[in-house]
Amino acid sequence: MATQEFNRSLPMMLYRALDAVMPRFRRIFNEFGLTEQQWRVLRVLWEHDDIAFRDLSETTLIPAPSLVGVVDRLSKQGLVARKRSETDRRNVFVHATDKGRELHRVVRPRVDDTYAELRGSVDAEEWRQLMRGLERIASLEQEVPEQRPAANQ
Repeated sequence: MATQEFNRSLPMMLYRALDAVMPRFRRIFNEFGLTEQQWRVLRVLWEHDDIAFRDLSETTLIPAPSLVGVVDRLSKQGLVARKRSETDRRNVFVHATDKGRELHRVVRPRVDDTYAELRGSVDAEEWRQLMRGLERIASLEQEVPEQRPAANQ
């Protein structure tokens, strides 16, 4: 199979799509003094009463060492708090504070409007296909085949 034309390669198409989408969200995050990673953490915490630190790392795709700093900064802003497990002191849970939940009430409608704008740029079936395709590609992470030796040229 021939190599995909550079501009039509999957990585480049994904980068261009991300470059088209993320500035819309970054403007909102910046208005509220948040980074993209902080937003991801808050977004998850708004859906859970609390979550184990390792699960938060897996869900947000932020490596645990980096997540420590993200949670530290959110904690200093009073948006999240940590709680050590009473049954296993090695486990730490993170939750949104009242201030963090109030931020959700304020910022979420702006984000929802941006999503609506993006969804409105394609018809509903195209959006569903896009989401299914991206989910399928993301699931390939679980199916990475063994590395084959390069063919002789």
